[in-house]
Amino acid sequence: MLRELKASDPRFRAISFTPGLNLLLADRTSASTEDQSRNAVGKTSMVELLHFLLGADKTPLVTRGENKGTTFELVLDWPEPVGRLSVRRSGSDPKKIYLDPDIRGHDPDVLIQRAGVSGVKEWRSALERELFGIRDADKVLSGRLLLGFYLRRTEKNGFADALRPNPQTSRHLATANLCHLLGMDWALAARYGELAEREQTRRKLARATDDPVWKDIVGKSGDLRGQLIVIERRIADLKAQISDFQVVPEYEEIRREAERVDSRIRQLREADVIGRRNLADIERSIEEADDPGHDYLERAYQEMGVLLGDQVRARFDQVEAFHRAVVRNRRRYLNEEAAALREKLTTSEREREDLGARQAALLRTLNEGGALDTLTVMQGALAKEEAQREYLQSRLNAARTLEQSRRQIDQEKAALEEEVQSDIEARREQEQQANLLFNRFAEYLYGDARAPYLTFQARRSHLEIELKLEADDSTGISNMKMFCFDLAWAVIAHRAGRGPDFLVHDSKIYDGVDERQVARALELAAMVAQEEGMQYVVTMNSDDLVKAERMGFDAMPYIIEPKLDDSEAGGLFGFRF
Repeated sequence: MLRELKASDPRFRAISFTPGLNLLLADRTSASTEDQSRNAVGKTSMVELLHFLLGADKTPLVTRGENKGTTFELVLDWPEPVGRLSVRRSGSDPKKIYLDPDIRGHDPDVLIQRAGVSGVKEWRSALERELFGIRDADKVLSGRLLLGFYLRRTEKNGFADALRPNPQTSRHLATANLCHLLGMDWALAARYGELAEREQTRRKLARATDDPVWKDIVGKSGDLRGQLIVIERRIADLKAQISDFQVVPEYEEIRREAERVDSRIRQLREADVIGRRNLADIERSIEEADDPGHDYLERAYQEMGVLLGDQVRARFDQVEAFHRAVVRNRRRYLNEEAAALREKLTTSEREREDLGARQAALLRTLNEGGALDTLTVMQGALAKEEAQREYLQSRLNAARTLEQSRRQIDQEKAALEEEVQSDIEARREQEQQANLLFNRFAEYLYGDARAPYLTFQARRSHLEIELKLEADDSTGISNMKMFCFDLAWAVIAHRAGRGPDFLVHDSKIYDGVDERQVARALELAAMVAQEEGMQYVVTMNSDDLVKAERMGFDAMPYIIEPKLDDSEAGGLFGFRF
């Protein structure tokens, strides 16, 4: 249940909610003029603030200059073991929601906790899970959409359609979420939306087939089949010509020899590259092969003050002679290797020249003969035609898929209609429960002469839920049908644990309603709320309430504080914008 709505601005007039029926009144002061209105005292603003604190996007109400620095707070009951939960949020930093206590729990491995600060997405997930029993996998169900039913917003035209809290909401999505509250198969209802999206896409693509650009991309299946017949004939003709084409033996032999010559030339070029690299390495090694000396040793010893004897110098001479012999042998070996590589490269170059001349002669013979060239051209033409055939076939497949999708969607619609109708019949208990509650509530307002009831009917394009009441379709009658329907699904969802225990209506729902029905509706709301352990919050203008009181309704036990009025400080925010 909702417990309290307050704000950090001391001028804000905090609202205290109670179990059962809650009447938030807007009165006229004795000093009010004809120009003053109670439309700006805060009745609708209360609903907007509740939405804001329950995860809605920020609204101009909280971001405007007078309220941007204000932190608003809602205290409500939360499932055990939490109990009371405080939710705080401000227009200056709407991405942060402060929860006390932190319902997300605490991680014992985290040294510093996050002090109950939640993101909007986290908070919405918690509301879906705890208030509506929605699992993460139930992507079609939306806590925000469901709260739109529980707190219909005048700003979103929420009283225009009993089956949708916002005219901008998809009918299929709204119906699926209503089915969740009513205990019907919401997943089946959601499939209507999936089929509708596919059908909408198909229609757009179908319209696009008349566009010249689209014709070049896909086209129509009839045109593409005609083009494929022509290209298939050309391919068959080319294949027959190639199959019958005979290259004389000498041309085949020349072609094979030309391929061998070309392969040998490539091998020689690759070998030459390696040989030149090796020759460069050998020539560099020859330059680096110097005779060793020992003069540097004598200088080193002299610097240390040590004189070398003749015997030591003789040993150095022997070592030096040995090293010179080694260097001479290495140079001789490297020179021999270099000469061999140069000879090999020269031989390779001569062979390549001879092969090049032979290759030129062979190619000249082939070109002059023309037989191989003709075959190559024909094979290339065949490959091109086959590629075009594949392209046309892929376009034809796409066109067929588009054209067949309409029949496929129609078949799926028919199957879904049958499946939904079977499900409705299988859930006779849920349908009967909703019908009995709606009938009971509507009869309480209008008597049994109106024969009120609900219908659930599977259609080709949607699951149809109708609110039947034999009366003219005036604004007042429509609003009271919505009132009875809202009360019915709220009771059903609360009993099954699929929804919270509160329902909020703005005074808009009583527009055009006869005073007798206003009184009966308030009596019914008070009675049902007490029976079901629920809370019904409604805003009203005092003169509308006076009419209900004249019809015997005792409002005093249900009026909550504060009583709003049209004076400068009498509105919800304590000042006029």
